[in-house]
Amino acid sequence: MKLKGVFLMLMMAGLGGLLFSSSGNYPAFVPDQPAADPCQTTNVAFSAGEEVTYKVYYNWNFVWLSAGEVVFRINEAGGEYHFSAVGRTYPSYEWFFKVRDRFEAYVDKTTLLPRLSVRDIHEGGYRMYDRVAFDQRSRRAVSLRGKSREEAVESAYALDGCMHDLLSTFYFMRNLDADQFSKGQRIPVKMFFDKEIHSLSVVYLGTESVTEVKGMGTFRTHKISPQLIAGEVFKQGQQMTVWVSQDQNKIPVMIESPVSVGSVKVILKEYKGLRYPFTAKNTR
Repeated sequence: MKLKGVFLMLMMAGLGGLLFSSSGNYPAFVPDQPAADPCQTTNVAFSAGEEVTYKVYYNWNFVWLSAGEVVFRINEAGGEYHFSAVGRTYPSYEWFFKVRDRFEAYVDKTTLLPRLSVRDIHEGGYRMYDRVAFDQRSRRAVSLRGKSREEAVESAYALDGCMHDLLSTFYFMRNLDADQFSKGQRIPVKMFFDKEIHSLSVVYLGTESVTEVKGMGTFRTHKISPQLIAGEVFKQGQQMTVWVSQDQNKIPVMIESPVSVGSVKVILKEYKGLRYPFTAKNTR
């Protein structure tokens, strides 16, 4: 069973959208419209000190298992934000499959574009280390990639414009004004991931006044559906659904998605350091 960072991919796909297979019962598409200037993003959604934790459930043979957690943190590093996302399985689940994944990105505060991106994946017997240095001005990325940091081999790639990585895409998308989207609208963005440039798309599905999240109550949400990359993790035509808080924080509160074997549900567990009051949570 090789999921290649599925815990973290599911979370970041929630706002970043992992394109490629395109199907599902969407509303009639509204033509693509630029989401924002990819070279210059003003951060109005988050601040340093934010920490959000999600619980991951895996459904296998009609049994829901409490599998693990993913923790997203934002710290300051001079003129940069240091984003990190760490996923790990619970000890009670590791008889089945053990995960220790870490994603990091150092991004410019004024643009939210990455200077450095690191993925360190340990899943069962699978290992992968990928460190990508971005030169946004010269449109170039240099990757050190291999089974481990010690075995990593350097490769250079040309970029065709300002480029995000997977983690910076997550925070870039949080800064979009979802209230301006139309139902059925596709929101495009590009990112460099797994040695390739991907043109991404997220379909906006409208709002919900009551989205129930186990253990957390109910929320007012925006509902979106990232299109998925068909491969070892997702099958052709599978559809992910994400519920994002309908407030200024715009954090995912729940994600549901099939994977190649079974299905996964990710729910908000706890949060602290949000930039704004969490007004999306219903009081009754």
